[in-house]
Order: sequence, then structure tokens, then C-alpha cells
Amino acid sequence: MTVAIPLVKVENLAMHFPVGGSMLRKPKSFIHAVDGISFTIHEGQSLALVGESGCGKTTTGKLLVNLMRPTGGSIFLRGPSGQMDEVSTRGKAIKDFRRRVQMIFQDPYESLNPRLTIFDTVAEPLLVQGEGTLADRETRVAFLLERVGLTPASSFLFRFPHELSGGQRQRVAIARALVVNPDFVIADEPTSMLDVSVRTGVMNLMNELAEFMGLSYLYITHDLAVARYTSQHIAVMYMGKIVEQGDTEEVLLAPLHPYTRALISAVPVPDPFVHRDSPEIKGSISRPINPPPYCRFYERCPLAVESCREQVHPPLQDKGGGHLAACYRI
Repeated sequence: MTVAIPLVKVENLAMHFPVGGSMLRKPKSFIHAVDGISFTIHEGQSLALVGESGCGKTTTGKLLVNLMRPTGGSIFLRGPSGQMDEVSTRGKAIKDFRRRVQMIFQDPYESLNPRLTIFDTVAEPLLVQGEGTLADRETRVAFLLERVGLTPASSFLFRFPHELSGGQRQRVAIARALVVNPDFVIADEPTSMLDVSVRTGVMNLMNELAEFMGLSYLYITHDLAVARYTSQHIAVMYMGKIVEQGDTEEVLLAPLHPYTRALISAVPVPDPFVHRDSPEIKGSISRPINPPPYCRFYERCPLAVESCREQVHPPLQDKGGGHLAACYRI
């Protein structure tokens, strides 16, 4: 039996954005985009982070790739010695971090510089890292383009992004993220901007690359079907908090948290004769500005009782077999 080795560990990660305030007056209100979340991603495995828009998924991804500095918590990455080292964003350490951790952005129309050729786009990380000669970089880029399905590579190297379709652009973005042989990749809804006809091809490609290169993904998505197809583990996020986490099949087939159950019940069934009851939750998502200390889901929860309001937001607890849920009533 293969022992899972932790690659990335997040502890109590938080990102609070100030609202209002000025040079002379400190802000009193904060948007709790990410509010004390913790999880571990093992080597060669993927975690899907799911939830509705505005729950903090993309902010989490940007924190992990160091595009934002968190207001609290810690991020650990396994070092060469096998120890979990806290990520440093200072000095030369950030350069090595950029080589080991990369991101695939959601919109391939915005994430590629229209002034750069495909070769310059994919080769730029190699140039920043100071790896290889021009000939070496061209060989490496051509190999990656072939690997992501842009064949023959010679016909794509010196084209510009506007000459490519959306699916081809996203394959270029994938090649750019993988050109420096990273260990960990954050994929921020990489298929949501693509036509349905090409989504499966891109998901298959990412799965194949994960196996071929030994990658671990944090797969950010709002689509539960995509999460099931791409990731061994899943974490459900609501208003900056992770409310359920575990093996993907276990969570989707036997959800514990009422929010997870509502998400699954909202998935359309491709059969006009199948009737599915409406989700039990009520109202709409609350404002994330200075949220109350009790359960984030209290106002919408069908299981809520007064005691839920009298306690702090429930911690993630193991309900059996590594299936975690944040609810006092389960």
C-alpha cells in the first residue's frame, strides 16, 4: 500500500479585505473572503475546492500561489529534505517557490499577452528562472506544446494568441504552467470559459499530465461533475469557510452538511421524467462583511436551532473514515 506523502499543507489561512477607511482613519469593516481554512494535499493527488461564486475559492488559489499575502495563517510546502517548510516570500526563496508552484487561470483570453508569440509566452518562465540556452528553451517549449495536443508544434510556436481558439489558448496556458516542471498547480476553473465540446478533452489532458509528470492539483471549480472527474478529494467552501471535506466519491454520494446536500440537489438530471425536490435551504448568501461569529450557514440551514447561534462557527470534525464536516447538528 502506497503511503500518501503531504506536499502542501494549509493551516488557518485567512484573507480579510478592508472596506472603507482612509489615510487618517483605519477601516472598521472587513470582507472575510477566506476565514481560517485548513487542508492538506498529498503528492500525486488532487483536491477540488467547490462552492458558489463569491465563497473564496479563487482568493484561496491566489494566496497559495503568492499573488496575495494572507492576513493570517500559514502555507507549508514539502522541501527537498522531506520536511514541511513554511513558504517564504522573501529574497531568493520566492524564485524557487515560483518554479515549484504554478497557476492556470480561468480565462485564456485574458491570461495570455496578445503581444507575445506562443513561444515567448511558454518560454518566459524558463527565461525568468535562467534555465537553458535559446535552443534548449525552444526544444522544451516544442515538447510541451506537443504534449498538450498542439501539433505539430512548429505551426504554433510563432503564432499569436488571437490566431488560436479558446481551447488552444488554454492548452498554451497549461503548457506555460508546466514548462518549469512544477510540483503543484492551482487550476482556477480552467474549463469554465471553454465550449462544452472541448471541456472533456482539456480535463482528460490535465489528468494525463498529472500522471505523466507526477503533479498535484488544487482544482477550483463550481461544477461538481468536474470535481468528481478530476480529483480524488473534495472540499466544499461556503462564505470563506470549508464546511465539508473528504474523499470525492464519499462526499458526493453521502453528503453530510446541509449546504453540500443543497449543492448536489441543485445539479440538473438529464432525464425529463425524473423529479428532484427543491433544495431545502432558504434565502440567499449573507454579506461577507464582518460576519457574525456563529455558523456561517445558520440563516439558511434547515437543521439550525438556537444553540447553533450561541456557539462559534463549528470546526471541521471527522464524522468517520476521514469524512469531515463543520456542523454541530450532524
